[in-house]
Amino acid sequence: MGHALNNAIQDILVRWNRMKGRDTLWVPGVDHAGIATQNVVEKKLAKEKKTRWDVGREAFLKEVWKWKNEHGSTITRQLRRLGASCDWTRERFTMDEGLSKAVREAFVTLYERGLIYRGNYIINWCPRCQTALSDEEAAHKDVQGGLYHIKYPIVGKNGPYEKMGEDHIVVATTRPETMLGDTAVAVHPNDPRYKHLIGKKVILPLLNREIPVIADEFVDPEFGTGIVKVTPAHDPNDFAMGHRHKLEQINVMTPDGKINEHGGAYKGMDRFEARKKILQDLEELGFFVRRDSHLHAVGHCYRCDTVIEPYLSKQWFVKMQPLAEKALRAHREGKTKFYPDRWTKVYTNWLEGIRDWCISRQIWWGHQIPAWHCLQCQAAGNGERGTGNDGIIVSREEPKECPTCASKDIKRDQDVLDTWFSSWLWPFSTLGWPDVNSEDLKKFYPTSDLVTAPEIIFFWVARMIMAGLEFLSEVPFTRVHIHGTVRAASGLKMSKSLGNSIDPLEVIEEMGADALRYSLVMLSAQDVYLSREKFEVGRNFANKVWNACRFVLMQLGDFKEASTDPAQFEPMKLSLPSRWILSRFEEKTAEIERYLTQFGLAQAATELYHLVWDDFCDWYIELAKPMLLSEDKALKEQTQKVLFFVCERMLRFLHPFMPFITEEIWQKFKEKASTQDNLVGAPAGCTYGVNSGFWADTIMLAPWPFDGEQRFHDLEAQKAIGLLQDAVGGIRDLRVRFQIAPTDKLTAVIVCKEQRTLETLRVFEREVKVLGRLAELQCVLEFQKKGAMAANS
Repeated sequence: MGHALNNAIQDILVRWNRMKGRDTLWVPGVDHAGIATQNVVEKKLAKEKKTRWDVGREAFLKEVWKWKNEHGSTITRQLRRLGASCDWTRERFTMDEGLSKAVREAFVTLYERGLIYRGNYIINWCPRCQTALSDEEAAHKDVQGGLYHIKYPIVGKNGPYEKMGEDHIVVATTRPETMLGDTAVAVHPNDPRYKHLIGKKVILPLLNREIPVIADEFVDPEFGTGIVKVTPAHDPNDFAMGHRHKLEQINVMTPDGKINEHGGAYKGMDRFEARKKILQDLEELGFFVRRDSHLHAVGHCYRCDTVIEPYLSKQWFVKMQPLAEKALRAHREGKTKFYPDRWTKVYTNWLEGIRDWCISRQIWWGHQIPAWHCLQCQAAGNGERGTGNDGIIVSREEPKECPTCASKDIKRDQDVLDTWFSSWLWPFSTLGWPDVNSEDLKKFYPTSDLVTAPEIIFFWVARMIMAGLEFLSEVPFTRVHIHGTVRAASGLKMSKSLGNSIDPLEVIEEMGADALRYSLVMLSAQDVYLSREKFEVGRNFANKVWNACRFVLMQLGDFKEASTDPAQFEPMKLSLPSRWILSRFEEKTAEIERYLTQFGLAQAATELYHLVWDDFCDWYIELAKPMLLSEDKALKEQTQKVLFFVCERMLRFLHPFMPFITEEIWQKFKEKASTQDNLVGAPAGCTYGVNSGFWADTIMLAPWPFDGEQRFHDLEAQKAIGLLQDAVGGIRDLRVRFQIAPTDKLTAVIVCKEQRTLETLRVFEREVKVLGRLAELQCVLEFQKKGAMAANS
């Protein structure tokens, strides 16, 4: 449902801008969703008792492409049902050859600029997906776990203790299974409790290995006992500490989360099984002190929800700080703006604290990294970049031989790139980049607007801005619109995995796409708390619009002189209700335009709802009925023209929000237009909407019905109809207060303070009686109590 909201908002902006005569492009497409798609196919294979390694890389990728071809069109089908007015001839997929070429160009260019490197670092590792993840892909959740206190014996002058003695330290840890890889314990250099221990050694329980006590300012004396274990291969902070103190890095886990050969008797155990066994053994041997309850943030894989393992691994990274500095500078210069503004701080805070981006993934579905390894150069000891002969060949095309030693014994890097590495290029790779002479790139880059959800500000928004600046020296869009998160009525985020989502296609089938769109957008100012009943608002509104327009068309009958030209009216020659609706419509549509310009789509939809339902349907149509029955032919025709004029413009205002119903009705209105009416053609200088100088073929190419001109402002008419509304509203309030049935005809007396008010109400006496369901109405200047029923309102 979140995708439905996002695409409904995008389509509103696209249709609105298109109707305003602007060159408008919306390119549809999808990314290849590397880990998610591979997981789906792996589960399919698992049902056949196979793994991807059983079938091999080439056969597995054929299976993935088969699945993609069978299911990949689901999203585009949903978009079409929703009414998304994309340019479907330009549909793109991130694994298309054109976009794949852009990915290779981006990787090689960044490598050549020294912004991509390969190295051994602690990364987020998912044992289920068996791949590295970026920091943004590790979803942290607060987990109530344990802080375990463990004794580490101090090595004495005569060597290690054979048995537990008095001399020991107590170390606190949340992950006792990683103690198998400890290579030191650390204290703060200024902690007076432990200064005397610095430089000494302790025994690692269970493995009976000596490790040093080191001093490091990273240690928080207030955490636990003030002494921490140092496991450089399984914690990013310990990794940094290990580098500072030249500690050994001992990886004690296999890629699938089991203890490896460095874990002694625990080899082969699952990491959490090993935790239980280690704690049990520590207690039996007298090393376990206690367990404190401890709330801490634990990383989980954003795709399969497996607990992330900080893992020492050789991966490819992008240096992000130089890119982030350009993005921050562009923001300070006003080149990007967030709506609502509160998301600006979220964006800039992330850029200011940015870390390098791990872009390699140990899966098969995706863009394989355009790097090759010369086995001969690496065998000669030239292992890493920086030696001048590092054995790594990064190339746009597959090399035939090593450029350094001419060996043909070269092997391509097996890793693929993070899906977001192709997605961050989307604003320009879909327009022909890296061909800088592409006509599409020249015409449509940079774009103007991005609509997205808050959860991908880091994944996508920030990275697209950085990529645009790095490769094209321009931000890819100037306005970033962040909409609310779609939640269930309970407040939980709506998702398929939680089983609380509503299928938008089911809503469309039951209530129509217009109902779905309008309901979602009206609620989108904040997080959207959704239930199926909420869509009844949009459905009822669509029915109201349909019935009102059908009434207008019926009243026009054979009338063929309807026009969209505002110059046809002389306001002071119109009836008071007609003057009022024209003035009201002009006033409220100016507000709607202002909201749209400020990206207040929810407010614009709400104002439009009340303008159509309350002002036009409930008041003007009711006031127009007696005028349409009048024997005064001029009054009747005048009313028909106003009904047509307002209703046709109302349809154009509604069109971006409700494209289906407005298109259907608008075509009927075309039939009623004067053959001389040519004002629905395109705005001056625009190529859209022109059809031999007359009406456009479709409402979405008709011009936006707001030009900022004030033609019908009429304070007198607004006040007069306001009095009528107050009178009828007061009578209706009395009915509710005294529980008077609508069928009971009443006698009402309205006491007026001014003669002018009295005269206005007497003009509308019939309307007050009909709308207030009265048998008799008297308007007086002095209070006269008439009949048995009287009350004040």
